[in-house]
Formats: sequence, C-alpha cells, structure tokens
Amino acid sequence: METPEELLYSDQHEWVRNEDGEVRMGITDFAQTELTDIVFVELPEVGREVSKGDELVVVESVKAVSDVYAPVSGTVTAVNEALEEAPELVNQSPFGDGWMVKIKMSDPAELDLLMSAGKYIDFVENRD
Repeated sequence: METPEELLYSDQHEWVRNEDGEVRMGITDFAQTELTDIVFVELPEVGREVSKGDELVVVESVKAVSDVYAPVSGTVTAVNEALEEAPELVNQSPFGDGWMVKIKMSDPAELDLLMSAGKYIDFVENRD
C-alpha cells in the first residue's frame, strides 16, 4: 500500500496535500484497491461551499458506489476534469493524475485533525 509521507489522511480514506491554503485531495491507494476498477467519478461544481465531512464526490466501481467526503471545509476551486473521460486514473495514479478536487480552506486548523502517513497505516492495519 503506497502512503506518501508528505500527505495527510482522513479516516474515510481521503488524502490531502496542502498547497498554501488550498488542498488537493483524492482517495488513498488503499481505498482505490478496495473499490477495484473505477468506472465513473461524479465531481462537484467549482464554487461549491463544503463543510468537513460533507459528501463531495461519488465514485462508481465495478464493485460498488461510494461517497468521498470533504476532508476540510472551504470552497471547491478546481476539479480534475480528466476523470470524466478517464476515471481509471484514480486506480492508476491515486496520488498523482487521479486527484479529484481542490479546496480553498476556510479553517486551516482542520488539517490538525487529519492523520500522518504513519498513523494512517496503523489505522488501516488495525481496522475491524
């Protein structure tokens, strides 16, 4: 399971890269592996206001339909439109070309509630 050290992680299996008050986010390698082949990604509208924990993205795989939740509160500033034509990018490169959304944070302190790579690995390995 790939878990880049420079990222932060939620207990809903989202990752976050802080880019000067804006975060780029997607789902983790663990999450995309569990979902198997992703066939559709429904992205939010740019400009949408979200609160931490809101349903943000819908991911459909051959196995299930799953919600992806906002790891922080703020405003959606960009979506990865490439996923509309190539949702498999989430499987191929979950931390790179498979990113989903950028959010301008309204409360950067929410980053303190996310897990480091080491804590996320422990979380995944010790789940019920």
